[in-house]
Amino acid sequence: MVNAVSVSAPVDQLPPVVDDDRLSEEVQLSLPVEGPAPPPIPPATLALAAQDVRMVLREQNEQSQILTTKLNILFVANGALLTSLSISRLLVSGSWFSLAEVLGFLVSFSLLMGAFLPRQVAVTPNLEDRKFLETYLALPEQDYQLQMLVNLSETYNANKQRLEDTSQSLKYAAYTIWGTTAIMLVHILVIYVATGSASGLT
Repeated sequence: MVNAVSVSAPVDQLPPVVDDDRLSEEVQLSLPVEGPAPPPIPPATLALAAQDVRMVLREQNEQSQILTTKLNILFVANGALLTSLSISRLLVSGSWFSLAEVLGFLVSFSLLMGAFLPRQVAVTPNLEDRKFLETYLALPEQDYQLQMLVNLSETYNANKQRLEDTSQSLKYAAYTIWGTTAIMLVHILVIYVATGSASGLT
């Protein structure tokens, strides 16, 4: 008959006793700590922000109207310049001045036409988008106002680039018209001096 012998492990090989409190503390420290939720935006602040953004958009619209007025003035100035060149027959004199005057007129007219041609204007909300009613009107009031502020900001940035391009075209056109006018005056002066010298010799 074989007697079962229970072999006990040595004391130094027994697994260490883990303190439950310490283990719970370590587990708690290893968990991610969530930060505090951002405070809600007061409705009065949202209303003021929307009012300020719309005021900036109105100023941008006024700037667009000012650029349109400048465009009309430069068109009139360029037409008057062409009329003066045609009446004085400077364009058909066959000199280098005539070539420079024709080139200046063509450049200024091209710049003005580039500023005149319509560009895509950003508008918000885009009523052509059929998802507008489905998406925006389903939002809560605060989320709707925040989304509209984002859309208005993007609209301002898109239209700002368009206005900057128009302003650059008008500035270069004004410089070109001024340079062509200066060339025309020098051309007239040269013809006057040449005519006076020829009459003096005769």
